[in-house]
Amino acid sequence: MRIRAALPALAGAVALASTAFLATPAQAAGGVTIYRVWFDSPGKDDGSNKSLNAEWVQIKNNGSSAVSLKGWILKDASNHRYTFPNVKIGAHKAMKVHTGRGKDTTADKYQNRRWYVWNNTSDTATLTKSNGSKVDSCSWTTRDPSDKYC
Repeated sequence: MRIRAALPALAGAVALASTAFLATPAQAAGGVTIYRVWFDSPGKDDGSNKSLNAEWVQIKNNGSSAVSLKGWILKDASNHRYTFPNVKIGAHKAMKVHTGRGKDTTADKYQNRRWYVWNNTSDTATLTKSNGSKVDSCSWTTRDPSDKYC
């Protein structure tokens, strides 16, 4: 009789424990997510490098260890691609990927483009690993004023 009473409790405990090991794509990538997108740079879209660099995507590592981004791709809905060089994002750190030209640092990367990537009306930023598996994405529409927390 005790075994019958214990079986439902045991089954519930196994089901609960197994869900703890299921990871979302971002968790599987060490907690790397698209945190924020500033898709409409302030002021007039004049194509200046200053304006281009005010358009950016912020990647955040919520995990407890550094993650290599080598070969990872950040792209828009029109398939404009930025491939990460041999860089790591530290644990609990953030990194901005700017559209324009500049000198890469630990916290800022530059696509070295001469025109805008992210559409002001609607678009989707997608982050994939080098093998093509999706890590995270963030979409926006005209409802969003100029930036979006994802």
